[in-house]
Amino acid sequence: MSDPLRDAPQIAPEFAIETEALAKTYRTETGGSVRALNGVSLQVPRGSIFGLLGPNGAGKSTLINILAGLVVRTSGTARIWGADIDKQMRRARSAIGIVPQEVNLDAFFSPREVLEVQAGLYAVPKAERRTMEILDALGLADKADAYARSLSGGMKRRLLIAKALVHSPPVVVLDEPTAGVDVELRRQLWAYMRTLNDEGVTIVLTTHYLEEAEEMCDRIAIIDRGEQIACEDTPTLIARLDQRTLTITLEETLTRLPAPLIAVEAELVGERTLCFRFSPSRTTVGELLSVVQGLGLTVADLATRDADLEDIFLRLTGIEDAPPHAAGLNDPQAGAAALARTEPKI
Repeated sequence: MSDPLRDAPQIAPEFAIETEALAKTYRTETGGSVRALNGVSLQVPRGSIFGLLGPNGAGKSTLINILAGLVVRTSGTARIWGADIDKQMRRARSAIGIVPQEVNLDAFFSPREVLEVQAGLYAVPKAERRTMEILDALGLADKADAYARSLSGGMKRRLLIAKALVHSPPVVVLDEPTAGVDVELRRQLWAYMRTLNDEGVTIVLTTHYLEEAEEMCDRIAIIDRGEQIACEDTPTLIARLDQRTLTITLEETLTRLPAPLIAVEAELVGERTLCFRFSPSRTTVGELLSVVQGLGLTVADLATRDADLEDIFLRLTGIEDAPPHAAGLNDPQAGAAALARTEPKI
């Protein structure tokens, strides 16, 4: 079925979402102010999967809520599918579907009713509604007439995605879509998101699972304390760190590092493991192996690890220098990514 909003050439811009110097300041009860966003300028390419990352309290939710029309910006501009969110409000809101982090379903509505009501709010003609098609795609067809309160947590999350798709928006924003769901459901959700993306839908997601973002996203922006600190293609962003780790297991035991190993900043882990953190643009693995073998040491095993999105995220946000309790290192869901901060979510 052809969708006018998505197919009309005059409203198929280069960027699905554009923000320019977007800012939001909240007033506090004591008369002060909190700057949630400070001059954020983003360009989300049409047809891409775009990651919006940042610690809790960074301003991601504020940005999403501004795009959704739930929060009024303080300054700056934002366009969705070429439509200004203030001057062309109806067109902008018709072009976007929001999947919130919180479950906001009526407990006494069935999935079929939820989608029918949502489609009505967007003035989708009954003949053009895809209620059962969407439910089937998300594995909810057999629960179409069950109360929403009877659905499992994973089913409710899928229903939130279905709800965001009823008006066939060309842009879908997912705020922590896989938080608290099992591995199999996570795979199913991402498989469906890739299918949508293959059909031309632009996907914007926030997630605390950095491996997920690295695998899924074509381009990533990082926001910290309301400031945009990065926005690049994923491979370019990761390559910026220029870091690799070499771990060597020795046949011999060492009680201290010889001077040549100290010179190349090796770290002794236990008595038989050497760890090298080096810049591959300046040093090669072969050079480090030559230092080890020059000392008469025998290599029993070795492994290398390139920098990944987690490494660049921790470096840019400064979390890698924070104590574990402040960085959220004990959060089993965030894992080593450490996205959770003690600041309130805004």
